Amino acid sequence: MHSFASLRSALPLFARPRALRPAVASAPFLHRRTAANYPGLKPGSQTLAHAAENIKEEATNSGKDLARAIAGVNVNVPKDGFLGVTGSVASEVPKPVLLFGLAGGLPYIGASATTVYLAHQAGLAATGQLSTIDPGVAITILDQALSVQVTYGAVMLSFLGALHWGMEFAGLGGQQGWRRLALGAAPLLAAWPTLALLEPTMALVAQWGAFTALWWADLKATSAGWAPKWYAQYRFYLSILTGTCILGSLAGITYWGPVGGHGLMEHELELIRDQRVALSKKPEVQYGTEMTILKGSDTFTHLRKTEDIEREQAEREQAEKGKQKQKQEEEGEDK
Repeated sequence: MHSFASLRSALPLFARPRALRPAVASAPFLHRRTAANYPGLKPGSQTLAHAAENIKEEATNSGKDLARAIAGVNVNVPKDGFLGVTGSVASEVPKPVLLFGLAGGLPYIGASATTVYLAHQAGLAATGQLSTIDPGVAITILDQALSVQVTYGAVMLSFLGALHWGMEFAGLGGQQGWRRLALGAAPLLAAWPTLALLEPTMALVAQWGAFTALWWADLKATSAGWAPKWYAQYRFYLSILTGTCILGSLAGITYWGPVGGHGLMEHELELIRDQRVALSKKPEVQYGTEMTILKGSDTFTHLRKTEDIEREQAEREQAEKGKQKQKQEEEGEDK
């Protein structure tokens, strides 16, 4: 009887497996491999100078991609980098369009700066640090400045929407019909309700959202060929300007307003608006037991002591009675 060892050696199935040796790589693969630089498909950095060169190349390519994304179209320009692509696209903007666009933003910058300045003055007046102006007057002027900024923002949104109607009339990119006309009307429908339905600070927040949404729509319209190739980039930087002004106004009101936040100021502004409505219906409103608010010229109001008003009214009535008595005496002498 054969042993198990002899049976194993006799049968190929049970043969001892041969040791496997790794295949020897050919000569070209024996060289050491280094990390690859994906943007340029170059070997990894071996020195600091080489690393700096790769970082610079990556930053240039990323900036170029960002500029193309802002432009909204696949622009082919000979220059590299963010500034190169941006400058090349900006050079295609007609000079009158560029100048009028910047000029149209100047009043908005002025309105925002005025709002921040008046918020600072109102805050000083409310804390008693500014004695040359009454706190109520300062808050009223601030409210009017906010209304001016909100109104001008609504005008800008309406104008930017109307540009799409002009492109439709000109047939730029082909006749798009109701889709482009609806795009042009949407900013108007979003802007003007902010004048009547919201208080100024919330209106600025709503308009900031409207400006951002309109830029996104303009970006898509440029990509679809509905607008000139430079239009998306042109609108992006105008939106940055407008958005910065809005955020600056809100930050100024919050930081320099009558309090750290603008909750108290909103309450005061609501009282002032309610008093304006009341004065439009009745030119005299009782303010407490000692003071009376009188409607003045335009949007101005007068705050006077009630006893002074009553005394002046009694003097006028007495003078009127004296005139009537004198007139009756003169008529009696004529008879």
